[in-house]
Amino acid sequence: MQIPIHSVGALGAAVRAVRKTRSLRQDDTAGGAGVGHVFLRELEHGKETVQFGLVLKVLEELGIEVTIDIPDAALDRLPMVNTSRGAQPAPLAPTRSASILAPLRRFKKAP
Repeated sequence: MQIPIHSVGALGAAVRAVRKTRSLRQDDTAGGAGVGHVFLRELEHGKETVQFGLVLKVLEELGIEVTIDIPDAALDRLPMVNTSRGAQPAPLAPTRSASILAPLRRFKKAP
């Protein structure tokens, strides 16, 4: 199910609902995500200053996928992003990925 999120409080409530639905304790969820239980509690209570990178870890641990809806005109301006797998193009709609990936094909790994 997709729900719009317009505040940290709304995101925190969704995180808490998913965690409770799965009968997970805060400390177990936090440990699995590699964050502290205090951080998870603050996220669930809507603390405005939570670190976004840590929020993404919690969401991944709970199987919550994050997507954003951007204007089509912005697709051509998406930068490369650094991930644990190296530089990757930002995630794109399937119909556009081939044109964005084309410049990457000219780079080859050094032997």
